[in-house]
Amino acid sequence: MANHKSSKKRIRQTETRNLRNRYYTKTARNAVRHFRTITDKAEAEKEYPKVSSMLDRLAGRKMISKNKAANLKSKLALLRNKLAAA
Repeated sequence: MANHKSSKKRIRQTETRNLRNRYYTKTARNAVRHFRTITDKAEAEKEYPKVSSMLDRLAGRKMISKNKAANLKSKLALLRNKLAAA
């Protein structure tokens, strides 16, 4: 157990940040899952910028790597383009 006042504060901060980071990560993952279920072109066009922005934000906060964000965005863009062609 921590003995210093500063280390106790650090533990509190870490717990708060972990909860916040878990929320942002889970929300973005759910948004990606939802996007993959979309079958309407117009809805996909509307949702893509939101999901893309979420992934960029996660990458900026270093919750996921930049490459993972880029790969996910690329796959989602391909999915969106396939809907447009169909």
